[in-house]
Amino acid sequence: MTVRVLSKGEATRERILDIAQDAVLAKGFAGTSLDEIIAEAGITKSGFFYHFRDKNDLAKAMLQRYLDREEVLFSGLFKQADELSEDPLHSFLIFLKLFADLMSDMPNGHPGCIVASYVYQDHLFSQDVRALNAEGLIVWRNRFRDRLDRIAERYPPRADLDIDALADMASAVADGGIILSKCLRDPSLLPRQILQYRAYVKLVFSPA
Repeated sequence: MTVRVLSKGEATRERILDIAQDAVLAKGFAGTSLDEIIAEAGITKSGFFYHFRDKNDLAKAMLQRYLDREEVLFSGLFKQADELSEDPLHSFLIFLKLFADLMSDMPNGHPGCIVASYVYQDHLFSQDVRALNAEGLIVWRNRFRDRLDRIAERYPPRADLDIDALADMASAVADGGIILSKCLRDPSLLPRQILQYRAYVKLVFSPA
């Protein structure tokens, strides 16, 4: 596989985004100043504004990168799961186990969710950033809804079920697990929450 080498400008832009993301996840968007990002990146203000028009433009770029990386991550895990099983339920259960294992491999726990961080300070962002954030959650819902629809076609659920709500539960479990892990300083809580979601899905769709 060929790995593309970033140009100097691209590398600087990525470093700015890395610094900004770490700061926002640690103390929120309002608590993160451009001056501190510029200082840590070792660039001038004009260097920063070469890459981003303003703080809101930085926020949008940071969110888009986060969503793009998330898409690559989930596509890879689902592909791996599908290669291990053609059964829609078994494949989804494998995916959730792979996801939980991935979260367990993070030595200090998941650093946080940009989507959730932005929601908490929604009033700070422009309409296009808020719309992009909402779009990210819809992508989550549709990604899981598609899988759950395939499962329900083969394995009728054992109880009345709102498939959209079950799809949204994946997002709620992941973000809730991050909050639990960070607040209680126990990185194992996030993967354990994912595995509980997995157990619930298995219970709902497994044949009686």
